[in-house]
Amino acid sequence: MYNWDDPINDALSKPDIVPEKKIQTQKFESVNNQITEATNIEHLPEADASGVGSTGMENIEHGAKRIQVDDKAIINCRADLNQLVPFKYKWAWQKYLDGSANHWMPEEIPMHDDIKCWNDPQALRPEEREMVERNLGFFSTADSLVANNLVLAVYRHITNPECRQYLLRQAFEEAIHTHAYQYCVQSLGLDEARIFNMYRELPAVATKAEWALPYTQSLGDPTFKTGTHKDDQRLLRDLIAFYVVFEGIFFYVGFTQILSLGRRNKLTGVSQQFQYILRDESMHMNFGIDVINQIKLENPTLWTEEFQQEMIEIVKKGVELETQYGRDTMPKPMLGMDAQKFEEYIKFIANRRLESIGLPHQYPGVSNPFEWMSEMMDLNKEKNFFETRVTEYKTGGQLKF
Repeated sequence: MYNWDDPINDALSKPDIVPEKKIQTQKFESVNNQITEATNIEHLPEADASGVGSTGMENIEHGAKRIQVDDKAIINCRADLNQLVPFKYKWAWQKYLDGSANHWMPEEIPMHDDIKCWNDPQALRPEEREMVERNLGFFSTADSLVANNLVLAVYRHITNPECRQYLLRQAFEEAIHTHAYQYCVQSLGLDEARIFNMYRELPAVATKAEWALPYTQSLGDPTFKTGTHKDDQRLLRDLIAFYVVFEGIFFYVGFTQILSLGRRNKLTGVSQQFQYILRDESMHMNFGIDVINQIKLENPTLWTEEFQQEMIEIVKKGVELETQYGRDTMPKPMLGMDAQKFEEYIKFIANRRLESIGLPHQYPGVSNPFEWMSEMMDLNKEKNFFETRVTEYKTGGQLKF
């Protein structure tokens, strides 16, 4: 054994010490050659001249001019994506700040009363229990599907750093949501394997996931690149499918059902988890709609009459699937709700979603049968996690539903 007082040379001369191999430094003619030879990695290809946007993995261009605001674009941008500033889309950066200010974790919400409620055979009707389990079954995998779409498909095609910054925040929030569902399942003592596999066992849960997967698979194709009219529309189609339909329509029957239990002082912890998730999802949807509208503004030729009609049909299909989900999860009236009210509610929401991206209403005369949801979604004020007093959120506001 040696201590710090031993001379280094003396220590290295002892037979039981094997000196590390000296790292031979090499002289390189340039920084790029240095990186290549030291890591034994071939040069990454430069962004091509076909109009395809940067990825952020291009070789460093020494002596390049500084980025200007006008160099930036949502898609097909050739500017360096590793430079966050100067901001062009300040709304994207603000949404990132808002999401960060509203950070929460599932364990912060007490679940003691929920455990008592679930274990009390008289506290919940059998159909209410089934409704809770089916919603946990859908949502537990739905947010994973959204995260996969973000990380494996959308992120690499959005060529703006402040938008990418929010996408990273959203992906983290999707992980928190999946964590929250797992926490609810664990707290209530449910069969985790059955709940998380439900989207492969129950048609009511599986249908919406099956509808969404092809969009991720399309953009996840490693050979897919934007830069042509057809491929840019392909990206825009995916964004509308996920932000407008999947997060903007598919979540609302489940949200309403779970929050209605909380209004009746049942499963209040689960309800509060869903209320915080609803706040996050509304911000995700609003960000996605802003991105969609910005792409339309910068690329007006994409928004053809034919494409608009196709998007209307996508939304109408989403309404059809979510309406059926309402029937499947609530075959008979309960909690002051029924399948017919859900159908009107989904059509009311769909009109709002269509309007937000510049498309006409498709369901005239419908109204909101669940006006109390407006109050539930007003998150300027919310109960403190550990106290009963009402506190102001740093960021919140009336959510657009």
